[in-house]
Amino acid sequence: MRIKSLIVAAVVAGVWSMSGIRALAQDSFDEDVKLFRKDVRSQKKQIIAANMDLTDEEAQQFWPIYDRYTAELAELWDAKFALLKEYAQDYTTMSNEQAESYIKGRADVEESIMQLRLKYLPIFRKVLPGKSTALFFQIDWRLSLILDLQLASQIPLIQP
Repeated sequence: MRIKSLIVAAVVAGVWSMSGIRALAQDSFDEDVKLFRKDVRSQKKQIIAANMDLTDEEAQQFWPIYDRYTAELAELWDAKFALLKEYAQDYTTMSNEQAESYIKGRADVEESIMQLRLKYLPIFRKVLPGKSTALFFQIDWRLSLILDLQLASQIPLIQP
C-alpha cells in the first residue's frame, strides 16, 4: 500500500512539474523554477517519510544525511535547469556544435547525479539497514525519473 501512496504522490509531483516547466517561456523563469523546486523538494521529503518505516534512532541519523544529499543534488539540478533554459531559448537556432555541447552537458549532469548517489550509498548504509537504504534510493530514483519525464514532455525536440 505504501507504494500506491508513493505513486499517487509522485503523480501529484509530476503535475506540479508540468505546470512549473511551462515557465520556460516566461520572463520570471528563474523565480518560478526556484519556487517549483522548493515545492518538489518538500513533496519529495514527505513521500520518502511516508514510505520509509524509520525508527526514531534511524530517523535522527537519516534526515541530516538526507538534507546534505538533497543540497548537493539541488546543485546538480541547478546545472540541469540551466542547460534546459539555454536549450529552450536556442533550440530553433542551434548549430551542430551547440547541439552536441548541449547533449554532452546533459550527459555530464546525469553522470554527476549517479556519482552522487554512489557517493551517498555507503553513507546512508551506515545508518540504515541494506533494504531500507535500497528502498530510499528506489524512491529517490523513481521520483527523479518522474520529474525527468515531465521535463522531457515539456521540452521540444531539436529539428535537424
